[in-house]
Amino acid sequence: MVLVSQPVLPLLPADAVPVGPLAGLVEDGDGGVVYVCGLVTFAFAAGDELGRRLAAVQLVRSKIASAVAVAAAFGVTTVTLWRWQRDFAADGVAGLLAGKSGPKAAFKLTDALAARIRELDGQGLSLTAIGQRTGLSTATVRVALGRRRGSAGWEARHAAPADRPDPGDPLERAADSADGGGGNGGGGDGEPVLPVLPAPVPRSGERAAARAGELVEAPVVFTEGAQLPLAGLLLILPAVGPTGLLAAFEATYPRVRNGFYGLRATVLTLLFLALLRDPRCEGATRIRPADLGRVLGLDRAPEVKTLRRKLSELAAAGRGAQLQAALAGAHAAARPQALGFLHVDGHVRVYSGRRELPKTHIARMHLAGHATGETWIADADADPVLVVTAPPAASLAAELVRLLPELRQIVGDQRRATVIFDRGGWSAATFARLLGAGFDLLTYRKAPYDRLPEAAFGEHTFTDPDGVTHQYTLAETNVALPLPAGGSLRLRQIHRIAADGAQVPVLTSRTDLPAAEACWRLSARWRQENYFKYARAHFALDALDSYADLPDDGNRLVPNPDKQTAKAAVEGARGALTRAESRLSAAIDDAAARARRPGSGGAATVDPTASRALTAARAELEQATTTSRDTASHRPLREVRPDARLLDEQRKLLTHAIRMSAYNAESTLARMLTPHYRRAEDEARALLREAMTLSGDLHLSGDTLHVRLDTATAPRRSRALHALCHHLTATETTYPGTTYKIAYSMKNHPDTS
Repeated sequence: MVLVSQPVLPLLPADAVPVGPLAGLVEDGDGGVVYVCGLVTFAFAAGDELGRRLAAVQLVRSKIASAVAVAAAFGVTTVTLWRWQRDFAADGVAGLLAGKSGPKAAFKLTDALAARIRELDGQGLSLTAIGQRTGLSTATVRVALGRRRGSAGWEARHAAPADRPDPGDPLERAADSADGGGGNGGGGDGEPVLPVLPAPVPRSGERAAARAGELVEAPVVFTEGAQLPLAGLLLILPAVGPTGLLAAFEATYPRVRNGFYGLRATVLTLLFLALLRDPRCEGATRIRPADLGRVLGLDRAPEVKTLRRKLSELAAAGRGAQLQAALAGAHAAARPQALGFLHVDGHVRVYSGRRELPKTHIARMHLAGHATGETWIADADADPVLVVTAPPAASLAAELVRLLPELRQIVGDQRRATVIFDRGGWSAATFARLLGAGFDLLTYRKAPYDRLPEAAFGEHTFTDPDGVTHQYTLAETNVALPLPAGGSLRLRQIHRIAADGAQVPVLTSRTDLPAAEACWRLSARWRQENYFKYARAHFALDALDSYADLPDDGNRLVPNPDKQTAKAAVEGARGALTRAESRLSAAIDDAAARARRPGSGGAATVDPTASRALTAARAELEQATTTSRDTASHRPLREVRPDARLLDEQRKLLTHAIRMSAYNAESTLARMLTPHYRRAEDEARALLREAMTLSGDLHLSGDTLHVRLDTATAPRRSRALHALCHHLTATETTYPGTTYKIAYSMKNHPDTS
């Protein structure tokens, strides 16, 4: 018998689209057929959308194939297939009928109904009551009334269409973009209709001129538009003006290399990055260049490499100290009332790189490490005024003397100011220099000092400028401090009882200052420490903005490490001598005990080894003492650490200037917000951080640049920013590099000009 092999017949036609492992779909001009295990299971005619959807749903419901496989075979998304299953489960086959797309009926808010809503609103009914009367939702009622409902004179000013939506209400944001009632910057109250997120004006001509070296700086050309990101950054400009930031840069660096991005664009970009809490050049990589370019009046903001190149060019001029002095002068001119008290404190910027930087004590970390020292001067409100790089190993007392010319330049030739500092500046000679230069001082007394009897203390109170009353238990006396050159210096000493019962003496030359105010002023020194903490977190105070370094002064005297080794040898020799003496004493006691034993004859010898060890220990101590005495305590740095380096301070002084101005400008805005924001003391800066990220509309009208900001995250915040916009508009600030005066407003606040 001959066996003939027969090929297995295929379960699916050759032109079938597989639907999982068991099924297949064949579609042509006549319709479609679904095969399951070789059998025709579903069929539908051409144009029978209902039958086609039913076949797809049944394949999934009977678990013949997965939803992903069915959706791929039928050419729909899994979401669409899920909707078919939902409709089939709810209404059966009828649910798979394709419904009419688009609006299902006329819009409910007709003109007649809107008039009825306004009539009910005039009767004082609530939104919920109006909705119940008209059969509409509260959101639709609010759309008809708008955000003007409840404001003074609303009925007289209500000229907008009744169905104009309110962009500040999250329920109506979807309708906001449809009619332009605040969402796109126009369409009502005579405002122009602005394009939403328009592309910036191209600047190809200026860029070509910049490449040829024929353009000093690209002019400001604003792109008008609605919902522009980062429009809130422009709020800072009226407050930055008094800091003198741009004027100081232009006076210090009168000439920079020609290019599309000049000094103004560079400084403003770094200022805006600081306000966005990404203050380093690398922050430009996390912001769309076009978004930041619109508020700069350019097609795009400079990128990281451009910012680095510009900063390197400015730092190469070596004028960081002059820039800081110019900013200090502008601060003194803008806020002379805050210069009666000056806070001076040192700050340590920790360095964790591989360079051989000098070591210093890092107080907040309770250790010594590689770091760069700075000395900061702040005004009575602890707003920074000036920063200088301190020489390595410089004390605060020495820095106070070195900074006397800068302090005098800040306050003026005739004014007498009080310098506040901590115990690091304790030095009678420094006190004398301060008083001789026309300054008063306020600091803590350094130990040792005598405690005063409890009977000498009394209760004192002081009410600070914010209206908070402080109570202290104080006693007063005078103290005479000896001077190195002879004589003494008499100062007023105030003892304060601390919470733990300790007496904390305060030293001052101000005899006219109430004792309680002197204690409050000195304790307010911690606000400068708070600035350091805040600036580290928000303005990259300790960031390494440049990797450039330079050699340290090789002639500078530093502690000699051999001196420490010699001192350690002396201490070791003293310990060895003590141990040798103990062994000899023990040997003598042992010999005496043996002599008292019966049969010893009353005599015993002392072990000579102990005596020789004592003689050797004495000789070793004498030698170690002589070596330590002959070893110099300090040596030139080039002999101790020939590879010692210092970080280049110029770029850091530049970035400090910009970030200090950003902080001071924020302080100005925070003070302006205080009367209008209940929690301004705790949340003013948080509100400003949000305000800087708000989107808004930019519109040019004549010589005015109108900035209309979108609403904030809460109505109370929007109201506070509305009041702030009113104050800022009154300053008539001009956008840098133009003649445009800036007018600020918040959407849904039409009374703001």
